[in-house]
Amino acid sequence: MTSWGFAHRAPRIAAALLIAAAATDAFAQAPAPGASRPATRPKICVVLSGGGARGAAHVGVLKVLEEMRVPVDCITGTSMGSLVGAAYATGTTIPEMELILAGISTELLFKERPPRQEQAIRRKLDDRLDFVGPEIGFRDWEFELPKGFVSGVQLETVLRYLAKAKGYRKFDELGIPFRAVATDLVTGKAVVFADGELANVMRASMSVPGAIAPAEFDGKILVDGGLTNNLPIDVARTMGADVVIAVNLGTPLAPRDQLNSILGVSGQVINILTEQNVQLSLATLKPTDILILPELGDFSAADFDHLPKTVPIGEAATRKVADRLARLSLPPAEYAALRTRQLIAASTDTRPVDEIRFLNLHRVNAETAQAVMDTKPGQSLDPQVLDADLRRLYGTGDFEHVNYRIIEEPGKRVLAVDAVEKSWGPNYLRFGLGFSSDFKGDNFFNLLTSYRRTWINSLGAEWRNDLQIGQTASFASEFYQPLDAQQYFFVAPRVELQRRVVDLFQGDRRLATYDVRYARAGFDVGGQLTRYGELRLGVLAGTLEASLNTGPPELAPPAGRIEQGAFTGRLIFDQLDSAIFPRSGAAASAHVFASSAALGADDPYTKWDADGVAAWSFGDHTFNFGVKAGGKLGNDALPRYDLFQWGGFLQQSGYSTGALVTDHFTFARLMYYNKFIRQKLLEGVYAGFSLEAGKYGTPLVPGSPTGFLKSASVFLGADTPVGPLYFGYGRAADHNSSFYLFLGRP
Repeated sequence: MTSWGFAHRAPRIAAALLIAAAATDAFAQAPAPGASRPATRPKICVVLSGGGARGAAHVGVLKVLEEMRVPVDCITGTSMGSLVGAAYATGTTIPEMELILAGISTELLFKERPPRQEQAIRRKLDDRLDFVGPEIGFRDWEFELPKGFVSGVQLETVLRYLAKAKGYRKFDELGIPFRAVATDLVTGKAVVFADGELANVMRASMSVPGAIAPAEFDGKILVDGGLTNNLPIDVARTMGADVVIAVNLGTPLAPRDQLNSILGVSGQVINILTEQNVQLSLATLKPTDILILPELGDFSAADFDHLPKTVPIGEAATRKVADRLARLSLPPAEYAALRTRQLIAASTDTRPVDEIRFLNLHRVNAETAQAVMDTKPGQSLDPQVLDADLRRLYGTGDFEHVNYRIIEEPGKRVLAVDAVEKSWGPNYLRFGLGFSSDFKGDNFFNLLTSYRRTWINSLGAEWRNDLQIGQTASFASEFYQPLDAQQYFFVAPRVELQRRVVDLFQGDRRLATYDVRYARAGFDVGGQLTRYGELRLGVLAGTLEASLNTGPPELAPPAGRIEQGAFTGRLIFDQLDSAIFPRSGAAASAHVFASSAALGADDPYTKWDADGVAAWSFGDHTFNFGVKAGGKLGNDALPRYDLFQWGGFLQQSGYSTGALVTDHFTFARLMYYNKFIRQKLLEGVYAGFSLEAGKYGTPLVPGSPTGFLKSASVFLGADTPVGPLYFGYGRAADHNSSFYLFLGRP
């Protein structure tokens, strides 16, 4: 399931929720929420501790309390306890919570980028480079890092489904009065929420330092409440609890062999602090209070892929204290009446808004941000569309957090989007690396650094510089200037410097190696087809020269520089779901390079190339079909220095990389791959094969392969923290063969 799997499944989940709601006839006639408790019995408050994924056991506790008709008059919770507590306090039933838990996964909660198909084309083009790791802020010659591994944007989407009470609320007015606990990162003190927007409050309460970026409310920087009050019994006392039912999930410490990294050590420190404050809370329990201890063993706080497994554990722990709970049980009619008062009919407010207002934008143009959204003023408000809009805004790369709320003003209903610009922006560094080997002595290694300055002006101008060293050394600089706030049209002056090593083969035998260098400048005008593609037209001018590196002197190219000048065109379409292992969608591109004497070129000619790929999946099985072709337009032959080079892994496998040099070719490839290992936040591990065929024109060197060529490959591919890694073997019909190792995109 992708990071948007929850949204895609929302109609089915919503239907199931309606069925569950219909099973209780309480919704239609529920009196005012938070109705008073009869004075003849004690006020009972449930206290739910934090514990990450272990907190799903709270659902099992509440399930047994309902079976035993134990009244719940108030709820307090921290972290995951606040999530379950808020859902229950707002009328989410136990069957509904179990259904939602079954649809939650680590990927759903923490993979925050929108579906790749919906990202802006400029961010998709970044996928063609072998970047590693996150984007790092770079300002005043200092590096700045993000505040957390994830921002919490995706997490808040799930939380909005869990809490039935939408918008700003006073928590005493909920079906069951509720409190959530977070920690003020500046003062180190606990913060107790008695009102607010529930999704925001829950997210603040469970913002684990380093994993989820802190939340900001009223000038406070808030993180996980477990650091200061993981079992908020004292909060229940302030709510007037006579009897506390405390559920402590425990905070198991990691063994010594897991404390060998900064993450392991920092996690252990958090666990120690949490356990200390829990012990202080437990010391305040009275003889009339009840403590429930789910025996979760080594179930990990980070295992969000198996939440339903902990529900029975919570049930079993609650039944162990059934004799004490039985004393609190209400008669069936009285308990049914209580639950009738507590259940809240959750009606989604789909009324249109009159205005979309972006709060606290300092760099990003509000018109540009609004153009990303499908939600428009005057249209019915669809929560699923709005959640998708927030992810798309976050996916632009300009914001560290995005949220929304509805503001009711006299005669106006405003959708207020709180888009927090990256505090470590607007200038960013990224690093990348690539490696390849054919195990025959050809080993290539490249290092990449990219520096990007964004929002140089109100239209979103961006200055980007890419530096690469290794087998190919290059420097490229482009100033991208949109011409309108929606960024549909742009101009882009650019410069390019490159030195690359080119091998010349005869068959599979290397004859010579050349150093090819060029320096040129260009100017493009174009249009962005929003998230679908880009069209560019431009001109360029520069020089090219080549020299013999290794090989016989008679193969040396002519001395001197070659003047270049050309009209250029590029059309890109990209709707693949992944640039690494696409499982659905399609992409295509076409390029034209028209060298012209009118622009100072020594050699007039017109070169074109085009490619396309489409992917279809059936479960874990994927078929990927790709084509590529190139040649000349007109009568002018392509010069020797600008012929097509092809060959290598998945590009007529079995031949050496770049072994096929020709003036025109057509190539087609059918790939199959199967995902046989799943990973939580990466794309997984695949095994597959390819069938390849190509038709090639006259080779540069007589005796080299030409005509109709066939080949195939088998491979393993894995998405790793340092990029996609491939190991493969290719064999051609003429018995050329090779092993390949690739780090990066082949």
